[in-house]
Amino acid sequence: MRRNTLILAAGKSTRMKSRKSKVLHEILGKSSLAYVVELAHEIESDEIFVIVSPQEENIQLLFGEELNYVTQQHQLGTGDAVASAAPFLEDGTTLVLYGDVPCLRAESLQELFDFHESQGNDLSILSVDTEDPTGYGRIVRDALGVVAIVEHRDATPEQLSIREINSGILLMDTKLLKTYISELTPSNVQGELYLTDLVEIFRSAGYKVDAYRMEDEEEIVGINTRCQLAQATRVLQERINNYWMENGVTLISPESIFIEDGVEIEQDVVIWPGTYLKGDTHISADCEIGPEVTLESTFVGTGTRVLRSSITQAEIGDNTQVGPYTYIRPNSFIGDNCRIGDFVEIKNSVIGSGTKVSHLTYVGDADLGEDINIGCGVVFVNYDGKVKQRSIVEDGAFIGCNTNIIAPLRVEKGAYVAAGTTLTEDVPKDSLAIGRSKVTIKSDWKAKKEE
Repeated sequence: MRRNTLILAAGKSTRMKSRKSKVLHEILGKSSLAYVVELAHEIESDEIFVIVSPQEENIQLLFGEELNYVTQQHQLGTGDAVASAAPFLEDGTTLVLYGDVPCLRAESLQELFDFHESQGNDLSILSVDTEDPTGYGRIVRDALGVVAIVEHRDATPEQLSIREINSGILLMDTKLLKTYISELTPSNVQGELYLTDLVEIFRSAGYKVDAYRMEDEEEIVGINTRCQLAQATRVLQERINNYWMENGVTLISPESIFIEDGVEIEQDVVIWPGTYLKGDTHISADCEIGPEVTLESTFVGTGTRVLRSSITQAEIGDNTQVGPYTYIRPNSFIGDNCRIGDFVEIKNSVIGSGTKVSHLTYVGDADLGEDINIGCGVVFVNYDGKVKQRSIVEDGAFIGCNTNIIAPLRVEKGAYVAAGTTLTEDVPKDSLAIGRSKVTIKSDWKAKKEE
């Protein structure tokens, strides 16, 4: 049977106090809407429709032709949103999801589909029992199934005692949806149409309506405020972190560790507090990451240690030590058994295996070979005010402290550059370059200055 999925995403961000649509606020590197779109793909939807407001262009810019877009012209409630899409739906089933409910699992939706089909329902509701149902619509049942969904403000004292609440997620026969959606009538002075009123309409017409109780109420956390955004973040953070701990990764204080969905981690990695792993980062076995490390789309080799550092779009080899307070920028490649120390910045450079850049150094637009020692305070001067140019340092070279290497130039294999040198020309193999100015000492200068 054909599966249509509608994702309602036309809501405003009034309570978020944001100029950006609430469904585009990010959780662990992805928008709330992106989680729901991925979910729709995971349950093998044949068509995915996103309902957007007339003013919202960023959603279409973000997702492109991946989705079908329907504009809800007047934004008169959930019923109006679904009515906007109804003419475009082909017969089969239609699932209604929400772009601001990102924590729902595909397993729960599959259980809803199985329930819908096995019970022969015409409309199925995803519900959950909760200890505090305040503010939620109550599921009112009889012997035949669900009679109605009663909003909290309209509920009788008896109905207020019901713990089973409506998640807002509905699955229904598409042909019946298209037939009865026009029978919705305004439910308040704003003229809004509530999709949940279809429950009573279907029952009155003799169709079967029932609700499937899911187990975990955290799956239906909706995002209308920044506090709820933080709540959803905690749910997804815990879910991801638990997955990695169950698969051989040690997380020290997992509540302070954030791992995005696209990250890959091998076994026996230890991750310390304050760490954020982003993008398509890959961490190989036996690494130790953190505390206070950010890795974004970075590959880390086996047995490497990274401490209090930030690395973006780079590759780090095996058994290398990075940090503390190292900043490695995009397109940098660090070899095996390297030492990249404190207050070192590396940008668009290659660092060969066994090379040590221990402290207070900037390496930009440079190619360094193997087993090189870079002293403290070295600067690769790569920019002349117009263009950035590269420098090359070959295997086994020694660059002394407080050296300026003015690109473009080459320091050949085994060469030495003395401390305090400003290097402006190539250094031949096994040579020593000294570029210091002569020291002049003026005796009793202070006393003469004060006369």
